[in-house]
Amino acid sequence: SGGVTAVINASACGVIETARKFPDKIGTVYAGQNGIIGALMENLIDTSKESDADISALKHTPSGGFGSCRYKMKSLEANKAEYERLIEVFKAHDIGYFFYNGGGDSADTCLKVSQLSESMGYPIQAIHVPKTVDNDLPVTDNCPGFGSVAKYIAVSTMEASFDVASMAATSTKIFVLEVMGRHAGWIAAAGGLVDDSIPVVILFPEIEFDEKAFLAKVDANVKEFGYCTIVVSEGTQWPDGRFLAEQGTRDDFGHAQLGGAAPVVANLIKDALGYKYHWA
Repeated sequence: SGGVTAVINASACGVIETARKFPDKIGTVYAGQNGIIGALMENLIDTSKESDADISALKHTPSGGFGSCRYKMKSLEANKAEYERLIEVFKAHDIGYFFYNGGGDSADTCLKVSQLSESMGYPIQAIHVPKTVDNDLPVTDNCPGFGSVAKYIAVSTMEASFDVASMAATSTKIFVLEVMGRHAGWIAAAGGLVDDSIPVVILFPEIEFDEKAFLAKVDANVKEFGYCTIVVSEGTQWPDGRFLAEQGTRDDFGHAQLGGAAPVVANLIKDALGYKYHWA
């Protein structure tokens, strides 16, 4: 569940291929279409009908081969019927292992399913497969999704910088690249992987935003190099704890919905320094 990437497919491939090596332990591997929704609605894909070559091809397939979802399961006390439905489906298909492929919210869903075994007397082993790009799962050394996004952000930062550098003498001097990472700055940090000759300023969610120091650094970069690139995490916060991009609304998981830190930062630069900008 959660955001789909080639990594979520590669992780699914790993689970399926490993299960196939132990036919004496595991029979059929089903994929829930669109994550936990597929389990609840009994929309299950029998992966045993797919060839070894097709399963292996998942490693190089973009997006989500089996679909995905953002669906928050309530607590067992709040919605017992939903969990009873899950057990009904598990029993119907003799399911003893539940692998849930995703990030932090998916890990929470996996925990809730694992609690079924104890509270409702159904034997199920629940295993979370850490997919997320944010590299922020507790007790996880490195999330598989991070390498792909780090490469993407480093290349995007470099390309955007080259574009602005070529126009800076008479036109755009600022490029602001907003990246994911509500509370963890790993993705923003990947913008610093570019060559040292490129002037990059990075704004992290872990470090409160100092507007005065930021504007001074941007201005100094423009005066020295002719231009400046800013990589800003979506979770960058003002000193009072508000997100730069907060809209005052929340999603189904209770997270603040963020409307765009990049235009906020770009307009701060325009108002204070007068430099022409692009943001993405």
